[in-house]
Amino acid sequence: MYWTDDRLRVSRAPGARLYTARSPISRFSVPGQPFTWTVRVYYEDTDTGGVVYYANYLKFFERARTEWLRAAGFGQQALAAEQGLQFVVARIECDYRRPARLDDVIDLDVRVIQAGRVSVVFEQTARRGDDVLAQARVRAGCVDTKTLVPRAMPAPMLEAMKSMVFNEATP
Repeated sequence: MYWTDDRLRVSRAPGARLYTARSPISRFSVPGQPFTWTVRVYYEDTDTGGVVYYANYLKFFERARTEWLRAAGFGQQALAAEQGLQFVVARIECDYRRPARLDDVIDLDVRVIQAGRVSVVFEQTARRGDDVLAQARVRAGCVDTKTLVPRAMPAPMLEAMKSMVFNEATP
């Protein structure tokens, strides 16, 4: 089953709970399921051979994490303006499996693997249908917008991230 909202899609396992309006997590964040953001490959994303330039996968992954955060109720502009916080990528590992090409539609899956007070680890996958194109593990840190010194996430955000941690035992 899929919930849709324009380009946003999250698969929902039978019996998975959906969050209410009172919850800090939107209905698009279902525990045990990846958050999925869909993009189309444009000419600007490709090299002269019409293949997606490798660094653009990092941009695609960034967009998916941003949309996941927004869907979870934490827009980055509001986070910076109201809390003085932002996220920075501290580490990324990316494995490229298959090429994507001009006009391909790519699903970008986001899973939270680990959530701590000042950082979160994501596992991300770029797929075209059943074909895995790229996989990444990303550690993002929460920092003060002015000093760029690590700062703890607000309690509701940390609670939301911890509730979304994916592990192999999750249905």
